[in-house]
Amino acid sequence: MKNVFILADKAWAGSNLLYKWQKTLGNYIAVAGQDNSVKIFDRHGHKWTELSLPGRCVGMDWDKDGDILAVIAAKSSSIYLWDASVNKTSQIDSGMRDQMSFILWSKTGPLLAVGTVKGNLLIYNQQTSRKIPVLGKHTKKITCGCWSTQNLLALGSDDHTLSISNHEGDTIRQTALRGEPAEIYFSLMKMDERSAQGESTVSVSVDKKILMLFNVNDPENRIDLTFQRHYGNIVSYRWYGDGYILIGFSHGYFVVISTHIREIGEELYQAHNHKDSLNSVAISPALNKAAFCGDNSIKIHELYELKDISNVVQLDDETKGLDQLSWTDDGQLLAVSTQRGTLHVFLTKLPILGDSFGTRLAYLTSLLEVTVSNQVEGETPVVIEVDVEPTFIAVGPYHVAVGMNNRAWFYALVDQEPGFSKLKDIEYLGTIASMRLNSDYAAALFEGKVQLHMIEGKDHEEKKQMKLFPDDDRKGRILCHALTADFLFYGTDSGNVACVLVEDWETVSSYSHSVGVRRVFPDINGTRLVFIDDKNGGFLFSPANATDFCFELPNFSPTITGVLWDNWHADRGVFVAYDNDKVYTYALHKTTIYGPRVVLVGSTPLLFSQKPLLLYNGELTCQTVSGKTSKVALSTHSFLKRSAGTSSDSPSKQLTQALMLKRLHEAWDLCKSGGSDADWAELGKACLVHMEVDLAIQVYRMSGNVGMVLSLQGIQGTEDMNLLAGHLAMYLGDYNLAQDLYLSSNCPVAALEMRRDLLHWDSALMLAKRLAEDQIPFISKEYAVHLEFIGDYVNALAHYEKGMTHNNKFEDHDEACQAGVARMSIRMGDIRRGAAQAIQHPSRVLKKECGAILESMKQYSEAAQLYEKGEYYDKAASVYIRCKNWAKVGELLPHVSSPKIHLQYAKAKEADGKYKDAAMAYESAKDWDNMIRVLLDHLNNPEDAVRIVRETQSIDGAKMVARFFLRLNDYGSAIHFLVLSQCNDEAFQLAQQHGQMEVYADIIGSEATQEDYQSIALYFEGEKKHLQAGKFFQKCGQYSRALKHFLKCPNTDDNLAVEMAIETVGQAKDASLTNQLIDYLMGESDGMPKDAKYLFRLYMALQQYREAARTAIIIAREEQCAGNYRNAHDVLFSMYTELQAQKIKIPAEMATNLMILHSYLLVKVHVKRGDHLKGARMLIRVSNNISKFPSHVVPILTSAVIECHRAGLKNSAFSFAAMLMRPEYRNEIDPKYRKKIEAMVRRPDTSELEEETTPCPFCGFQLPQNELLCISCKNNLPYCIATGRHMLKEDWSVCPHCEFPALYSQFNLLLETETVCPMCSETLSVKQVKKISDCSKYLQTDELEQ
Repeated sequence: MKNVFILADKAWAGSNLLYKWQKTLGNYIAVAGQDNSVKIFDRHGHKWTELSLPGRCVGMDWDKDGDILAVIAAKSSSIYLWDASVNKTSQIDSGMRDQMSFILWSKTGPLLAVGTVKGNLLIYNQQTSRKIPVLGKHTKKITCGCWSTQNLLALGSDDHTLSISNHEGDTIRQTALRGEPAEIYFSLMKMDERSAQGESTVSVSVDKKILMLFNVNDPENRIDLTFQRHYGNIVSYRWYGDGYILIGFSHGYFVVISTHIREIGEELYQAHNHKDSLNSVAISPALNKAAFCGDNSIKIHELYELKDISNVVQLDDETKGLDQLSWTDDGQLLAVSTQRGTLHVFLTKLPILGDSFGTRLAYLTSLLEVTVSNQVEGETPVVIEVDVEPTFIAVGPYHVAVGMNNRAWFYALVDQEPGFSKLKDIEYLGTIASMRLNSDYAAALFEGKVQLHMIEGKDHEEKKQMKLFPDDDRKGRILCHALTADFLFYGTDSGNVACVLVEDWETVSSYSHSVGVRRVFPDINGTRLVFIDDKNGGFLFSPANATDFCFELPNFSPTITGVLWDNWHADRGVFVAYDNDKVYTYALHKTTIYGPRVVLVGSTPLLFSQKPLLLYNGELTCQTVSGKTSKVALSTHSFLKRSAGTSSDSPSKQLTQALMLKRLHEAWDLCKSGGSDADWAELGKACLVHMEVDLAIQVYRMSGNVGMVLSLQGIQGTEDMNLLAGHLAMYLGDYNLAQDLYLSSNCPVAALEMRRDLLHWDSALMLAKRLAEDQIPFISKEYAVHLEFIGDYVNALAHYEKGMTHNNKFEDHDEACQAGVARMSIRMGDIRRGAAQAIQHPSRVLKKECGAILESMKQYSEAAQLYEKGEYYDKAASVYIRCKNWAKVGELLPHVSSPKIHLQYAKAKEADGKYKDAAMAYESAKDWDNMIRVLLDHLNNPEDAVRIVRETQSIDGAKMVARFFLRLNDYGSAIHFLVLSQCNDEAFQLAQQHGQMEVYADIIGSEATQEDYQSIALYFEGEKKHLQAGKFFQKCGQYSRALKHFLKCPNTDDNLAVEMAIETVGQAKDASLTNQLIDYLMGESDGMPKDAKYLFRLYMALQQYREAARTAIIIAREEQCAGNYRNAHDVLFSMYTELQAQKIKIPAEMATNLMILHSYLLVKVHVKRGDHLKGARMLIRVSNNISKFPSHVVPILTSAVIECHRAGLKNSAFSFAAMLMRPEYRNEIDPKYRKKIEAMVRRPDTSELEEETTPCPFCGFQLPQNELLCISCKNNLPYCIATGRHMLKEDWSVCPHCEFPALYSQFNLLLETETVCPMCSETLSVKQVKKISDCSKYLQTDELEQ
């Protein structure tokens, strides 16, 4: 952002300025300070005029077109009007007696509203001079207001009211406010659907705290928006976009809100933009930008993305701070006034004007400043201050021209400071549309003509040195022109493109196009030219030979506005076409095998509002809105960045670009630095297309394509370009092109050779007739072979006959032709001639071929004869068989290897009754079924037959053997072979008839189908074999019938039937069957309850784990009562793990019983290891639950007394001894301990070893080691399966098999002597047990289970 000028005046010092830009045009700015005057400046900061007033200026406003400035002053009742078009001031008397305070022009009409200190209003119509005074509109000073586009006037006053009036001054609405109003705007709230009501919403800032929205059509529902306290006061706000409001606050914040009813009250965006304070906000819809000032800096944001700050300007010398911001309507200039009384004007948008000649650029950098630079040559830029804002710029090698309307100013570029000198200004005969310069001449286009004149000619010579084109008006209007060093080009609306030699002003060439030509773009030398026509098509032609060298540009976008040629010396054939958002790269390839052509290489996106000026080696220099240039690297030249290592494109894409631009050496470098085989192939192909033979040889050498290198070396140095192009087109596979090129070269025979090599015989024969008749026989023979192959025998015979040379030199060739004639003769039906020639011919293969043809024609005897002559015995024998010539067959049989012939021979022998020979022949032919048949039926040799069936698994053979055994009444073997032969039904019937069903069932095994099983089951059912019937019904899925049979079985000892019944019900998952079986097991049906273990197995099979658990408890109780403690433990343990796996809560009774049984089993382990204390502790636990061990009460109590005594638990020993002394137990005590126990009771010793305490794993409360219920947290505690103690958090491990917990230290101790887990009895070693640091998951689950 450039500071264009600063306005300062002594009279303004220290005061806040009042200023207004001229509306629409923005050519003037009116400024008023504390003095009694209004000064008017133009947009370059030059003072234009000054209005003297009787008092200080109170308010001013420009009308909607910017023609009239209205001013009101203190101490005056007049309104001053300054007319900008004639620079005159006029006065009107307002007729108001009190001081005026507010003035505003309407947005749409010539209406001026003036408000006074006492609240009166005047509406003045500028056109009709009608004044409408409205007294008492408000009771106090009118301070602010706004016109709507419908000419409604909203006014705010110090009497805290808002009034809305029509253009006659009648009040339509009035509303009271909570404070002083400021900044009123009309706008439209954002709705879901577009309303046609126009600007119906009035917004007003009340008391600098509230933003009020008031709908004229709905006055009851007004909206008051308040904001966060730390933002400060509302400084200013603006509407923008589709109902958005941007609000600036005094503490430096700004906020964006939407007025859509669903989003109202939400902050869409908020930023703390200035550290201390914010003074003013301005929005430019033309630029779509917002400006904020405060803390002596200005910040410019993009409205579509408020996070993006496009500019920041610091005004460090403005120590007192900034005041107000204002933009011109077109967004070009931004003014900011300061608290010191100065006014800064910045340039925010420049018209994009620029031109280039070669690598030199000239472009507008400020409103009155043109910069000339040549970055390629490295010259220092020259800045030219110009007198007017130009509308065009032209640059040449030594000059710059700028101008507007019909005038142009010329400057010469010189070496001395300041780098330029002003030459002259010229007026032309019309408004200049565009201008072009070269070293000596300028060419200006105006009103359909081009004026060509010397730039630095003497005045009197000017007339001679000037010429107008076209010479006569009938040639049409000129629409565009361009100037190179030697030529002037112009295009007309009638489609002419003319090229004029500047030296003698003669038209040297002219090209006629079908429609008008809009733009012309020659390259730097003028040898090639691109033009765009009225239909937006792009064309390239060479003025030197326009007739045969003009073609349309491919994929030419209709939006394209300009073309730039690359100025890099080596890239003369490359140019870009550009529109507003893309640049398209084209390349012209002058010499290719296809002739000259233009290709579109690719496109590059352009940033917003950039205009390309210069293209140099893939780098585009563009001009931007800010008056600077920016560099854009074309994406089509990304391979050039590879050396810098910055390119993001893939290597193959870069290679494609390099090849399309014909940058073959760069492509070579790309391939060398890591190209694949495909990349080398691409490069080689491109070299061939561009006819670069030497480079192609290097490429194919690098990629190892020897054949191509040799081929190319063979054509290296070919001077005839057509011949060379023909060879290359052939290598590329474009044969028609190659033929055309060969025929137009000085060696047309090459075309014939190519067609022969390609087997294109028709073309070859036609070319041979024209170019080489001696080759016709050889081509004819090759053509005949081809015709024979596709079945065109008539023509093949003719060509074979044509192919005979009758020359001894070509004997092989003639023999091949004779063979062809023989084959074709037979094919055509001349069998005698063909067969005779075949027999005479020395070739064996020919005999076979002719034999095959004869055989296909059913001429068997001749065919067999030829086969035999050619020693093809198999063929001969098979043909003799067809003739029923068995004698011949017998002769040839020793030479024959084909089983088919042996088979035919065997059948013949069998028919003759020679069975042994037949069997041998069948064996040679590997026809086992027939061999078995002969062995069984005729030779009565079942052993060999069975052997062959077993070896060959022949189904039919097995059937025959089965029938054979059936005749012998050997039913078992017969069934076996019937099953082998897959005749299950027959086997079943056989088994049924002869009571061999068990054999059948065994043999059929797993191979059987559901139907087979059902058949077997039904058979057994009929036989009253219930177990077998049930078994097979179960297999075929008929569960109810299966169950019925199982339950009918007599109660044998092994109870297999019950087991099978349970399995059946488990598979069936049918409630009625389940109930039936339960009734049976409970003894409902026959009054005999069965063993509970079956019920348990049933529930497990049905996955009814809760019922299984109950049954398990009952079984365990029975086992316990019977004294089978290990069995009871195992039943409970298996049930426990099953419930855990199913994630079902474990019944407390089961857990307790398992714990007590486990404690009992642990006693033996510890006593065996000699650890009496642990044994005693477990025995105490068991004895306390002695009712659960009814069959071993005395032995257990006795052991408890002994172990407690040994472990020093005297008091416990005494209490159990006392129990034993009860009369019901006394007599059962083992005599060897009775005395000791009685003594113990008589002399009690109540000393007791104190039990250690350890913390509860849940709450940490100290408990006795063997206590399993915490008295603090009431939790059941998990117990150690090695010791029976409760678990400790820090000494936790689990059995890897059953996952029951154990104290790590104790478990390891136990496993030193034991090899199995005490709970699940799985084999276990110390190594497998791991200490668990975090046992929380075990504690949680235990909580759930218990």
